[in-house]
Amino acid sequence: MIRTLPAGALRLAASALAAGSLVALMPLVAQAQAQPAAPAKPAAQAKPAPQGQAQRQGQAQQRQGQPQRQVQRKPAAPVLAAATPEQMQAAERAHFGGYACEFDQTVDVKMNPKTPGYVDVEFKGRTITTKPVLSSTGALRLEDVTGRMVMIQIANKSMLMDTKIGQRVVDNCVHPEQAKFVPQTS
Repeated sequence: MIRTLPAGALRLAASALAAGSLVALMPLVAQAQAQPAAPAKPAAQAKPAPQGQAQRQGQAQQRQGQPQRQVQRKPAAPVLAAATPEQMQAAERAHFGGYACEFDQTVDVKMNPKTPGYVDVEFKGRTITTKPVLSSTGALRLEDVTGRMVMIQIANKSMLMDTKIGQRVVDNCVHPEQAKFVPQTS
């Protein structure tokens, strides 16, 4: 039969064990033996399952030996609003094509084939649909329509940022058009 100790006694036992003293545990053992045992809880009674549920349970028991199939679904594509004239002008200023980035990474920027005025950014096998926005400083922001990522294009480089964690995902991405503005070192 297992007996429980009061919380204070448990703390004392833990500190005695940590100190390596078995002698300090003797009074606690005596105290636990002197306490009356707590009554056991009655076992929960199983309710009969409704008829349809019993059938599903039987099918689940049959499948227990089989590996579970997991259906992976792609997230639903966001509904894109029609592009404004400003958005269309900003999309035309984007540098389309491949970018060479730091650590031998690449980014590919393409016009969205389904919705004019939107731009797709491909990085590490993932396509990010973005809305182009021209900033007051002249930088082009390709803002993820889900609100997670943003690609910023300036005259001499671009970078892809994760706005949720506030970090750059990839930096020093250079398109052939941007390479014209990169200072040459001799």
